[in-house]
Formats: sequence, C-alpha cells, structure tokens
Amino acid sequence: MAAVRPKNTKAEIIARKLISSLKLHYISHLKTLPGRPDFYLPDYSIAIFIHGCFWHKHPGCKYASTPKSNLRFWNLKLSGNVQRDRCVIKALRQTGIAVIVIWECELRKGTKKEILGSRQKILRKIQKACKLRTKEVNVRK
Repeated sequence: MAAVRPKNTKAEIIARKLISSLKLHYISHLKTLPGRPDFYLPDYSIAIFIHGCFWHKHPGCKYASTPKSNLRFWNLKLSGNVQRDRCVIKALRQTGIAVIVIWECELRKGTKKEILGSRQKILRKIQKACKLRTKEVNVRK
C-alpha cells in the first residue's frame, strides 16, 4: 500500500486537464473543506472528488473487487471508506456546496472512442453543475 498516492494520481491529472479545458478556476485539495475534495470550484461552490473504484467500492465496477485474503480486514476498511464518503458528501451539501464524484474507471484507458465518450460525459457533468449553480446564484440576488 506504500505505492498508493493520496494526491496527483493519473486520474486526478486527467481530471485536472479536463477542468482546465473548461477554463474554470479550481483549488486542489482544499484543507478547510470536509473530506479535502480533489478539486474545488470556488466560483460555483462545487467540490469534485476523484474516487478510485477499488478504494471507494464503485458499485457494479469490475475494478471494485474485494481481495480474497484477509477478508475481514478489507471489508471493514473498504466499507469504512464508503461510510466516510457518505458523511463527507452530506456535510458538504449541508453547507451549500454541490458535489460531483468522478470514478477512476471513467478516466481509464480504452479505445479512443471510449475515452472520448467518457471524458465528454464528465465535461457535461461539470458544465451542467456550473450552469445550475449560476442559476441558483442569480435567483438568490
């Protein structure tokens, strides 16, 4: 587990490039927010998490398998991660911050068509959240 990086993973680097392509201002790993989101868009009050499918138990994903050895440890560890994710997302939403979760498998390599399709989907997800947040701000004024 020493090789597991907490920051600047391949998936995060790809996501950073996608967010930058939208010309959005972001802050990486903001310590003052619950759960330290991988990216925070302060202009829109949006937190973006890049979740590893294994570590965060992505439902229905082939990369979210549980190791066969030391089963009790892994079940406790991984279910604890999922529970913590729920608490963090709830806390962020209670403070008025929108949350987007991008799964690592959405950013993995595949055919050019698959990569382009999943990245387009992520870009649309971020753009949609930004538009919704902009409308909310305009309504409040």
